Amino acid sequence: MLARGLPQPYRGKIYSAISPALYIPTNRTFTNGRINMAAVARAKSLDHLVLTVKDIDATLKFYEQVLGMERTSFISPTDPNMHRHALKFGAQKINLHISGKEFEPKAGSVQPGSGDLCFLVEDNVDDILPKLKEKGISVLEGGQVVGRTGAQGKLRSVYVRDPDGNLIELSNMVES
Repeated sequence: MLARGLPQPYRGKIYSAISPALYIPTNRTFTNGRINMAAVARAKSLDHLVLTVKDIDATLKFYEQVLGMERTSFISPTDPNMHRHALKFGAQKINLHISGKEFEPKAGSVQPGSGDLCFLVEDNVDDILPKLKEKGISVLEGGQVVGRTGAQGKLRSVYVRDPDGNLIELSNMVES
């Protein structure tokens, strides 16, 4: 029973249908008469993601030359003798794991080529097409710019694959 007609401190809480005075603790909250499960934590941004790759050098070269990412390495916090590799862009990074030599903990099922990533790019995607072709990078979707929907609205996108076969979408937001 929703606490309707009760004083303000009781509104938005669940009470027993048998005895409205009996408050039932719950992790549900009420908004405009709808039940919403309370989140454990609210995500605000992405810090990093991990790609499992066959060849670190080929991956570093691709992301440096195609997306202008910065190669970086760091020492593993669990093993001072272990140097790890990553690619930085903006406030995010992509950590790289070599297939068969992944760091723990890791995803439940890791394999090269299973990623599907969309990057918003500064350059116009129409200008990117000939540059990709010059570098010998195959453009999917018939070699054309295609319309898609991203997290923040409409996109114009170009699709390619990285050396491991991950699907890489290079996109511009469409101004409304």
